[in-house]
Amino acid sequence: MPRISLLLATCVALGALTACSGPLGSGRATGTPAPAPPSPVDPSVAASADAALAGDTKAICAQAERATTSFGETYIADLKLKIDAAAEGAEAARRADEKISRDVRNFSFALADMAGLTTDPALKKALTEMSTQVKAFGGDITKINAEKMSAISGRLDKACGRG
Repeated sequence: MPRISLLLATCVALGALTACSGPLGSGRATGTPAPAPPSPVDPSVAASADAALAGDTKAICAQAERATTSFGETYIADLKLKIDAAAEGAEAARRADEKISRDVRNFSFALADMAGLTTDPALKKALTEMSTQVKAFGGDITKINAEKMSAISGRLDKACGRG
């Protein structure tokens, strides 16, 4: 099973962070402010990076793997953040929801961006489907469909020659 799907399926199936509290699940402690958002990337640097990836299936697959692994880790930390914030009150819950929504949008955008860079039809389809599925659960990470994500991750792995 692909790495992200295994992480997500485990967390979703258990419905709690008990299996997600290891190194990947270590989120911020209660009361600790969320980290500052990353600084914006210079558009010319981003365009240069996109040009370097364009049409390079192997590089796009490597980038997609890094992005999905990173999102899996972020997802686990966001689950913990959501649980911790619920105990801290409405304002903390609102800030957590904003962060989670931003994380989901960023991942969905990254997948869609990679889909736009590839010339491989199977890879383009897998990345587009994954982006659409991620966007569908929006900021509510509890709505993730682990089976669908696993199936799409499998198609992505196959398109990248890993499955």
